[in-house]
Amino acid sequence: MTTARHRTTAPARWRLFACGLFLLASCPLPAQAEGWVQHLSRLGAGPLKLDPNVDLPVPTRISHRSFTSNYADGVKAPIRRTLKASIPAEFGDVLVFYRTELAKRGWQELADGAAVAAEQAELSFKSPEGPATLKLGRAKDETTVDLVQRNAEAAAKANFLPLPGQARLIFGYLVPDVASLAINDQTIKIAGGENHPQTLDLPPGTYSYQLLVSGHPVGTNTITVASGEAWSLGGDNGDKPSRIY
Repeated sequence: MTTARHRTTAPARWRLFACGLFLLASCPLPAQAEGWVQHLSRLGAGPLKLDPNVDLPVPTRISHRSFTSNYADGVKAPIRRTLKASIPAEFGDVLVFYRTELAKRGWQELADGAAVAAEQAELSFKSPEGPATLKLGRAKDETTVDLVQRNAEAAAKANFLPLPGQARLIFGYLVPDVASLAINDQTIKIAGGENHPQTLDLPPGTYSYQLLVSGHPVGTNTITVASGEAWSLGGDNGDKPSRIY
């Protein structure tokens, strides 16, 4: 598996911190590490076997997989880890594999909100690091996997954790000009200069927001947030909001 770190720059007029990017060495928003592996052999039968060389459980019989880890500067542990995979195996076999392997890691499956159908499942877990979710589905005769684990302690150190029952937006401004964010019938001034991240906690829901520089709108977008989530707002170069916790 190969791992890469990405770096991009926003327009010089103004820049917002973006999830998955190191804009500054001291930027408090996460960097994102991604890897992708494709196994040419898709044939196989029998019980699924665990690949021992990865952090999140995945079987050795697989057509493709990708891992993502989000980090905050100054926090060693990842804030959020995800696995997306397609497995050439029956839905029931994959469900049994993940329930077994996650239990071995100390993940406790939560009955509240669990949904399992013939070829679709959505499960919630309490892992040693924090909340986690597993979504399974079917596509092109394979079982798809979307596994997410969040680290509550690391998120708290990065100031990513929202108030109970709320979602947190994180945004910042990197040039010495007058900028502001208009959202939810309020306008928030954004400090100029380097490293002035702002946070805003909101109830779950869908919000339209507008970013302004020197009183002029430079970007608009819509975001839907749920309780316990944290999002980074994108900039005027077309970036969409990014889930970071």
